[in-house]
Amino acid sequence: MRGFTTRALHVPKAKRDVHGALRTPVYDNAAFEFENSDEIAQVSLGRALGHVYSRSSNPTVEDLEQRLKNLTGALGVLALGSGMAAISTAILTLARAGDSVVTTDRLFGHTLSLFQKTLPSFGIEVRFVDVMDSLAVEHACDETTKLLFLETISNPQLQVADLEALSKVVHAKGIPLVVDTTMTPPYLLEAKRLGVDIEVLSSTKFISGGGTSVGGVLIDHGLFEWKSLPSLAPYYAKAGPMAFLYKARKEVFQNLGPSLSPHNAYLQSLGLETMALRIERSCQNAQELAHWLLSIPQVKCVNHPSLPDSPFYAIAKRQFRYAGSILTFELESKEASYRFMDALKLIRRATNIHDNKSLILSPYHVIYALNSHEERLKLEISPAMMRLSVGIEEIEDLKEDILQALC
Repeated sequence: MRGFTTRALHVPKAKRDVHGALRTPVYDNAAFEFENSDEIAQVSLGRALGHVYSRSSNPTVEDLEQRLKNLTGALGVLALGSGMAAISTAILTLARAGDSVVTTDRLFGHTLSLFQKTLPSFGIEVRFVDVMDSLAVEHACDETTKLLFLETISNPQLQVADLEALSKVVHAKGIPLVVDTTMTPPYLLEAKRLGVDIEVLSSTKFISGGGTSVGGVLIDHGLFEWKSLPSLAPYYAKAGPMAFLYKARKEVFQNLGPSLSPHNAYLQSLGLETMALRIERSCQNAQELAHWLLSIPQVKCVNHPSLPDSPFYAIAKRQFRYAGSILTFELESKEASYRFMDALKLIRRATNIHDNKSLILSPYHVIYALNSHEERLKLEISPAMMRLSVGIEEIEDLKEDILQALC
């Protein structure tokens, strides 16, 4: 099977459901019974397959993981309770006190806060660089550096880094590339092809099928030699190429407890089946709206990587199937932007992205509300900026709503 949606719908299964259910049922329970004491001991030791306790693993969650593994061709997948849980689990699997990580300040607000405030309190040094500059990234990395982290399209600045070039830089230094692909999930991006070692994303977004549930995903593409990292060498002796996933699941994940609920896993497996169809519509809508907004006199600073005058037009076209479904634009002032958003009737004022519905907000006043004015301006976020997550509505209805709100 080659087609993305075909593979999302038809996942090879080791065994048929006892009742012939076409979807894995929701195993909404905590513990699992075993026939004898040795069986539960073997599963607990990792010598036999099975589920002991849903905080550690669950059949419904495993179904989502297997679907994503099948879609991406990854070595393995770990599903978690949120996108932030996926990011923090990946970092804490690779880095410990005394280590450093390299990243950029062009990150989603809570991710930026994790790097600025939380990780340093764990004794992990964070070095911020311009990831558009491969040489700056190379100079920032040394023997203490355990990963480079960035977003495929920064939210909300919409910067696009050259993933293939960055992967070559860090791999030459024996450092893995960890990338947040929430803005360009599987189908929009083949992360493995560009040298991404670990992919993390919020499955709350496109995967969930319309903001139905919160979740996160961590994907190991099997490209990195984990035995070369001192923090993973002991795990490589136990699990070989699965060393990263072994430590992530058996230590960090189990000890911190960022579990995905079985019910949310079911909803996200269901959403995954139609993800490609929804992505097509949302991204096509976003691209058309971005070009159309350029013709509206009141609208200023339209930003979307599909626009020919975007500095990221060429790299976005090379890396992604579409340049995402998020765009930003401004009116003449913060007050004008607020009046516009309040006048919208179809587009909703809400903080999520990649919902089926189009959503709008002010990043300056919502996502970065706790940052100082100077910090927000440094991050290229103005009080008048609006972030529009474009949904799957009819494009003419979206245009009509925007026009009436501008009147």
